[in-house]
Amino acid sequence: MMRLDPAQLDALAAAVAEGTFDAAARTLHVTPSAISQRIKALESSTGRVLLIRSRPIRPTEAGQALLRLARQLQLMTSDALDEIGADDAGTLPVVRLAVNADSLDTWFVAALSALDPPDPVVVFDIRRDDQERTTDLLRRGEVMAAVTSSAQAVAGCSVERLGVMRYRPTATRAFAARWFADGVTPHTLERAPVVIFDREDQLQDAYLRRRARRALHPPRHYVPGSKAFVDAVRHGLGWGMLPDLQTEPLADGDLVVLDAKGAVDVALYWQQWRLRSPSLDRVGAAVRAAAAAIH
Repeated sequence: MMRLDPAQLDALAAAVAEGTFDAAARTLHVTPSAISQRIKALESSTGRVLLIRSRPIRPTEAGQALLRLARQLQLMTSDALDEIGADDAGTLPVVRLAVNADSLDTWFVAALSALDPPDPVVVFDIRRDDQERTTDLLRRGEVMAAVTSSAQAVAGCSVERLGVMRYRPTATRAFAARWFADGVTPHTLERAPVVIFDREDQLQDAYLRRRARRALHPPRHYVPGSKAFVDAVRHGLGWGMLPDLQTEPLADGDLVVLDAKGAVDVALYWQQWRLRSPSLDRVGAAVRAAAAAIH
């Protein structure tokens, strides 16, 4: 049976995490040449190209499989050292997660801060992405768990429903009076500016298609930040689909729902590796508990 060198796997994981050999070398306190040599040796022993040498570095399909293995070994090693009471600050478990922007800006950080028990310390490496794309990071082995809209489990992962985030078409009173004085119709929706998170954001278009029964092409503002998105709507740049979790705390009364029947529900799921890891299990339990309290 082929035996894989842990140092080579660590080099692979660091290169993907940091994006370059130079940055990976700084993380592992070795030279860039050492990183390159270790990865070349790993590619030679497996007979596979493992990395696409782009900027940032990306794993190939074979590299994704070994990246998952590297991450799992690192987490299991940290858990084992903690279990035996090894005093090594460098072995703190690193839990890598992928989360959609709205969850990250509303309930998710509070969930992590409520980990029970608070010790041993766990450190987080959180990747933010659309809920429809977080499973891609999980599939590539770049994260260990993800909040996602996919109910279909990634290979090697468990999946559990967290609840739903409800979004409603929202605007300021002044914006609604200017652009929707004649009501919310396909004609007015075609003319009124809309705020979109980024070019992968489909929420507004999903509402528009459902409301008009066809594709509409209104003027669009692209605002790629959860808080900035809400601020864009609050300042009257356009209307947008805002989650209840972000609009409920707003007490100024200036925001109005444009269409009482226009809510769009996005189901969220928690997917994590099927791996016996106390650290990952504690994180999953905290996330599920927090989601159950608000969804």
